[in-house]
Amino acid sequence: MSLIKVDNLCKDFKVYKRQKGFVNNIKSLFNRQYETVQAVKNISFSVEPGELIGYVGANGAGKSTSIKMLCGIVTPTSGKVIVNGIEPHKDRKRNAMGIGVVFGQRSQLNWDLPCDDTFELYKRMYKIEKSTFRRNVDLFTELLGMQDFIHKPVRQLSLGQKMRAEIAVALLHDPQILYLDEPTIGLDVDVKDKIRKFARALRDEKKTTIILTTHDMADIDEICERIIMIDKGKILVDKPLAEYKQAFSSEYYIEVEFAEAIPPDLDARFEIAAKMEKRVICRFMRDDVPVREAMNYFASNFDIVDVNIRNAKLDEIVRDFYKSMM
Repeated sequence: MSLIKVDNLCKDFKVYKRQKGFVNNIKSLFNRQYETVQAVKNISFSVEPGELIGYVGANGAGKSTSIKMLCGIVTPTSGKVIVNGIEPHKDRKRNAMGIGVVFGQRSQLNWDLPCDDTFELYKRMYKIEKSTFRRNVDLFTELLGMQDFIHKPVRQLSLGQKMRAEIAVALLHDPQILYLDEPTIGLDVDVKDKIRKFARALRDEKKTTIILTTHDMADIDEICERIIMIDKGKILVDKPLAEYKQAFSSEYYIEVEFAEAIPPDLDARFEIAAKMEKRVICRFMRDDVPVREAMNYFASNFDIVDVNIRNAKLDEIVRDFYKSMM
């Protein structure tokens, strides 16, 4: 049985329609006009226990609204969502006991308390057994590298330290599902790496299901095994990540460093994506130029120092996919 089942889920918002002009604004005080905005339009998907899912879309695509309905914060207009046998908006308290939520722009931590004191508050709130609590605190402190700051007041922590503490506090009660909304926004490379490794380790250690929303495709690439893409409230793609890359990536990138200046007359099949002194990055279609032929072309015709070929990165694939939809 699926851990999460979403069936034709919709959410409409009634938005005040602002009128132009002073007189019309006065009239609107007595006779307001509204318009209906469909944030989510008949989306359906299911999630099995232990899945790592990237939930991707542009700003305003419907990601956050979808997650809030899964959390029980927002009531659907129509359709149905079942999370671990519960309709979240109808039994928010019981649903909250089985989920952990981290919103990148909202904190669950007490500003004036050290992290470990906040953990104690959540222990009482969720009625966590002492042995479970101690085991989880020790595990998360180690995996997230919190040893140096767990006893410091939250107000003294850096952004990266706060985010690691936010993730830990959301997981103290051993939820089956973790929703991560932009968990690495604004963080440095080292902290991002810690969080990405932690997410994979969490699934392996506790079989936690993770649904991640982010604009950083490196997060999706390093954490997730399945991608769901949403745009204008509708699901466009729902595939294993490896299948998505294979289906929608039709290009390679070759980076070449020349011994002398970059030649002006490269084969037209190689589109220049970037230039850096004697180094050039070219994009080419795999159906037009086999990899072996691309390597031979540069090695045989030019004096080169170094050459490297790679697949398109996930952010490049996603960007091109959205362009194709316009």
